[in-house]
Amino acid sequence: MSMRAWQRRLTGCAVLILATAGILAMFAGPAAAHVEVQADKPQAGASDVTLSFVAEAESSTAGISKLDVVLPDGIPANAVSLVSGPAGWALTPSGTGYTVAGAALPVGTNAEYKVRVTALPAGVTSVAFKTVVTYADGDADRWIEIPTPGQAEPPHPAPVLSLQPAAVTAASSSPASAAPAPATTPVSATPASAAGSAGGQSPLWWIVGVVAVVLAAAVAGVLWSRRRPRPDSTA
Repeated sequence: MSMRAWQRRLTGCAVLILATAGILAMFAGPAAAHVEVQADKPQAGASDVTLSFVAEAESSTAGISKLDVVLPDGIPANAVSLVSGPAGWALTPSGTGYTVAGAALPVGTNAEYKVRVTALPAGVTSVAFKTVVTYADGDADRWIEIPTPGQAEPPHPAPVLSLQPAAVTAASSSPASAAPAPATTPVSATPASAAGSAGGQSPLWWIVGVVAVVLAAAVAGVLWSRRRPRPDSTA
């Protein structure tokens, strides 16, 4: 086979590979749509947290008009408030979470909104927000499947927020380690100062007392020696 024939065959294979990749991308595109969630403070037990959601539009004939969200355990519906969203949309608490809805968005426009929660659950590593995206024509995408670590992503995964461990250990250990320092200094210094002030005694007073005792003993010795009868010198 000539070199030109080889080049033609390689070129044909390359075109076939590119065409196949394009077709696969077209079919994989709609399945890749998700509802994503992020937080300004992604930490277990964090308070006053803002959650940002993006629901990707899949329908080619109707716009998104409603989002129904199931809240995870530890976040009550009355602890959630709307921060921002599409113009005219409002948040309504429900039995299992909340609904954000309003006039249908233009076809192909993602639904983006933010909510504020009073506090995230403590003692967990992640929280899931099962979401049902409803379009103006009544069709709905149910993003409610919880992904399992170590396994392939399910066809319709729920938005999951990964959380950092709560800073309980660091917060509790700092005061504990700092507390003994101020406590140790007064405890070791207090007895000495208290003894001096309470007893009214100091090294100077001890010296004065000893000198006084020695002087008193000397005076007594002199007086005693003077009172002794002197021996008769003639004898």
